[in-house]
Amino acid sequence: MPSVLRNRTYRHLFTAQVVALVGTGLATVALSLLAYDLAGGGAPAVLGTALAIKMTAYVTVAPLATAVAARVPRRTLMAATDLVRAGVAAALPLVSEVWQVYVLVFLLQAASAAFTPVFQATIPQVLPDEQDYTRALSASRLAYDLESLCSPVLAAALLTVVSYDRLFAGTAAGFLASAALVAATALPGPAAPAEETGGVHARSAFGTRLFRATPRLRALLALDLAVAAAGSLVFVDTVALVRGHLGRAEGAVSVALGAYGAGSVLAALALPRLLRRTTDRAVMLSAAACLPAVLAAVAVLTATTPGPWSWPALLAAWAAIGAACSAVLTPGGRVIRRSAADTDLPAAFAARFSLSHGCWLLTYPLAGWLAPWAGLALTASVLGAAALAATAAAAAMWPVRDPDRLEHVHPDLPPGHPHLADARAAGGGWLHGHHYVIDQHHHRWPGRAGPRRKTPRRSRPGSLRSPR
Repeated sequence: MPSVLRNRTYRHLFTAQVVALVGTGLATVALSLLAYDLAGGGAPAVLGTALAIKMTAYVTVAPLATAVAARVPRRTLMAATDLVRAGVAAALPLVSEVWQVYVLVFLLQAASAAFTPVFQATIPQVLPDEQDYTRALSASRLAYDLESLCSPVLAAALLTVVSYDRLFAGTAAGFLASAALVAATALPGPAAPAEETGGVHARSAFGTRLFRATPRLRALLALDLAVAAAGSLVFVDTVALVRGHLGRAEGAVSVALGAYGAGSVLAALALPRLLRRTTDRAVMLSAAACLPAVLAAVAVLTATTPGPWSWPALLAAWAAIGAACSAVLTPGGRVIRRSAADTDLPAAFAARFSLSHGCWLLTYPLAGWLAPWAGLALTASVLGAAALAATAAAAAMWPVRDPDRLEHVHPDLPPGHPHLADARAAGGGWLHGHHYVIDQHHHRWPGRAGPRRKTPRRSRPGSLRSPR
C-alpha cells in the first residue's frame, strides 16, 4: 500500500475516503441515539426503515446520477456531493420528527450514491497498473473494515465529553475535509465516447445491460448475493444471537462484530500477494464456497444448548465470514475493470453499486423478519441455502477459461469500418479478435464454441487501428 500512496492524486482521494468514512461512522452511532430520543422503544423500527431508505437510494439513484455525471466534471460532482452530505449531517441534530430523519437520510444516501461510483471509476484511471490497482482495492477494503472497528470506539470516547448531537458536527467536518481534498486534486476526466450512446436514460440503463450480457459480471452479481446473505446474518442478527441465545453482556456484541472486521482486515492484507499467484475467479469462488459451510455451522450453534465452546465458535465463525466476504468483494473492482471500456467504467461501477445493494435490500429484511418468527437456526439455514445457490450459479455462469481476448464475427459492420482491424471474411461477416467488452460494436457475448471459421472469399478490409 505505501507504494500507491506515493501517487499524489490517489493519496488525496484515499485520504478523502478515510475522513469521510470516519464521519459516516460517527453519524451511525449518533443516528441510533437520535432515533432512541425520538421513538424510544420504537428505535429499531426507525433504524430499520432508515436502512431500507438507504438501500433504496443506492439502488435507484446511482445509475441515474452516474449518467448525469457524464456531463459534469468529476471533481465538481464529487466535491458538490460531499458538501450536500455535510449540510445534511449538520441539519440532523435539528430534527424533531421521525419523518424528517427519513427525508434527510434519503438525501444523505442519494449524495453517497452519486459520489461512490464516480470515485470507484476514477481510481483505475489514476492507477492504470494492475498491481497498483489491486493494492488500492485492498487499501479501500481495509479502510472500510478499520472504520467499522474504530468509529464506534472513537464515538464512545467522544460521548464521554460531549452530547451525541455533537457527533453530527464531526460527520459534517469529515465531509467538508473530503470536499476540500477532492477540490484540491486534479482528476482525470472521463474518456470521450467513440460515438453518442444516447440520452440520460440510455446511459443509466447501459450498466445494467453490461452486467446482463457479460458472463463474469453476472457471476459477480451472484457472488454479491452470497455475500449479502452471510453479511445480513452478521449485521442484523448478531445482537439476538449474542444477547438472547448466548446470554452475554452488551459489550460482547461489539466484540463479535469486531471479529467479523478482523477477519475482513486480514483477508484484505493477504489478497494483493494471493492475486499475483492465482485468478480472481479462483479466489472469489473459493471464498464464496466457504460461506454456506460457515452458515451451516452457525445453524448448528444456534440449535444447540450454549456451552463453553459456543462463544469462541461464534467469534471464529464471524471472523471466517468477514474474511470470505472480503475475499469476494475486494477483487470485484478488477473484474469490472477488465469487463468494461474506459468510457463505460462509471456506468459499470454504478450498476455494481446499485445491483449489489439490491441484494442487501432482499437479504436484510429476510434476516430481520425470519429470526423472530422462525428462530435463529432456521434463519441461518435459509441464508446459507441462499449463499449456496448463489455461489453455484456464479460457478456455472463464470467460464473456467475466461480470456480477455476473444475471436468473434461482425455480421453488421461494412468492409473498411475502422473497428475491423486485421479482420477477414468469415461466417457471413468479418472475423477478428481483441480484448472483448460489451460496447456500441458488441451487444452480446460470443458463444463458447466460438465463431465458425471459413476460407475468405472476399478481399480483406483495410487494416486500421481499432478501439477496444
